[in-house]
Amino acid sequence: MAPAGNAAPVEPGQVAMAAKMFLLVLLQTLIQYPQMVGDGLDEVTRLRMELREKLLDREMTRLLQELEQSSLEHSVRAWGALLWAALQQGDFWALAGVLGLLLWLWFIRSRRSRQPDNNGWEEGAGDGGGGGNEGEENRDAIGQEVNNGDAIEGEDHDAVNEVEEDDVIPHNLRWLLEEHIQWPVQDLEEGSEMTTFLMDTFVTIIREILSNSSYPVPQRAIGVGSAFEGWSPREEDVVYSVLVPLNPPPGHTFHLEMDTSGHIPGRNFFIRVEPVCTCPREQQDDNVLCSLHHPEEEQRRNEEPNFLNTLCTGSYLDVEKTARWFYQLVRAAWPALPQSHSWQIVLLPSSRSCKFKLTRGRESLTVDVLFGVQVGNSDIYVSSQYTESLFTPSTVWPETYAVAEMKFFRHIANQAPRDSWHLKCLQLLARALVGIGFSTYMMKTIVMHLLNTIPVSRWGKRQVLRRLGDSMEYLRGSLEEKRLDHFVVGNQTFPQEILLPPDVKTAEPPNLFHRLAQDPTAHTQAMREYQELWGRIERIVVYGQ
Repeated sequence: MAPAGNAAPVEPGQVAMAAKMFLLVLLQTLIQYPQMVGDGLDEVTRLRMELREKLLDREMTRLLQELEQSSLEHSVRAWGALLWAALQQGDFWALAGVLGLLLWLWFIRSRRSRQPDNNGWEEGAGDGGGGGNEGEENRDAIGQEVNNGDAIEGEDHDAVNEVEEDDVIPHNLRWLLEEHIQWPVQDLEEGSEMTTFLMDTFVTIIREILSNSSYPVPQRAIGVGSAFEGWSPREEDVVYSVLVPLNPPPGHTFHLEMDTSGHIPGRNFFIRVEPVCTCPREQQDDNVLCSLHHPEEEQRRNEEPNFLNTLCTGSYLDVEKTARWFYQLVRAAWPALPQSHSWQIVLLPSSRSCKFKLTRGRESLTVDVLFGVQVGNSDIYVSSQYTESLFTPSTVWPETYAVAEMKFFRHIANQAPRDSWHLKCLQLLARALVGIGFSTYMMKTIVMHLLNTIPVSRWGKRQVLRRLGDSMEYLRGSLEEKRLDHFVVGNQTFPQEILLPPDVKTAEPPNLFHRLAQDPTAHTQAMREYQELWGRIERIVVYGQ
């Protein structure tokens, strides 16, 4: 039997949408009204079922919103086409199923409009913490604290804590969070202490090797990055990054020149090596002749391996040559280290750092040594780290804020209660990012902005869901504006005890989302990945995976 001429064809997407909604309603019904067995469900099982129901409610709401966004005429034609298809096939049960679906949708919609949405995994997180519907209204409620950050900072903390006393996560939900959100299995503190001791020993021996030479002088290593900040984006593959500052050898000085070409994002520098006068003076005991005033001394030095003809390209310090030089020093110094008797070392390939892995039985420790030159007397360095560019010239040293960021987390730790969950919150967010286009540094930047705005006393266990919601709301707002400001550069509220050069304080903060502002396709993809990230965080909180 041919279809009527004016009947709209049934689009596959509409049928799939209706089928998906019907299955969601059926699943929700089975979960919400389970068959009781014996003396009933235990408390933990009941809570799990409520949390799963919340996820289904979210999916239902999202599908309903998709339908509401379509025009009324389109919706009527779509449902009319479904009814016509059922009548054409003479299938009474198909027609009854479609009508039943419509009745269920009306029932669920009316029930949601009459009852407050106060169950699910955000129960106990108040009006924030990533709870509620997927719609914009509840998302705005989640981020209310973020948008009102200035007001929060000025509130009376006693009054805030008094309100928060009622904002307690139920005991069983706390148990689920602690049991199912897995933190790094390695003891980061122990690994950081071992890495620090190892590098101190390395530097001591290397300085002995380089004594009376014309090579840069390595200084004590500074632990940087996630492991030294107390969290790790990869639980099974922790890398301990350290920054080894280099001082110029006698007779030379380092002069930093900013790269103004704009070819590489961020603030990048060249390290120009300049000779300085070291001629003997009345109060000096050494008899070092400078190359400025004694050309014959310069010629003699050029005939031997030295700093300028080994580590420099032209007049500029070369990152890759410096890395190869340090590899040789590590290989030469290793037999003299006490650890060499019980550990085995494997040097790993890296063109802009010195990376190696130590193993002892089942234990392992991976260390990545970066090199840097201090900017004045501050906590900012130019380093050998990679840049965002696909190709970074070997004479380019990007400005790094890793030391300042590490000290910021230490500053927060000194103020935070012992049971603060700010690092666990960051760990959870980083874990959910695997396979998604957002970098862990972007999420770390968001958390640092929030730590600088929301009092550290409000990052406890009972507020973890709210802080997760704040972080996601901050990410959503940044995506919509296509802008995420760097945390250190241009931050006038940075802790005063962490020293920043004046030009870093007053500079325009780099936009970590600059690519999204230039590429509409990348921005669309980022918005999709934001929704995927929300779903992952919910699954981690509810199911622990």
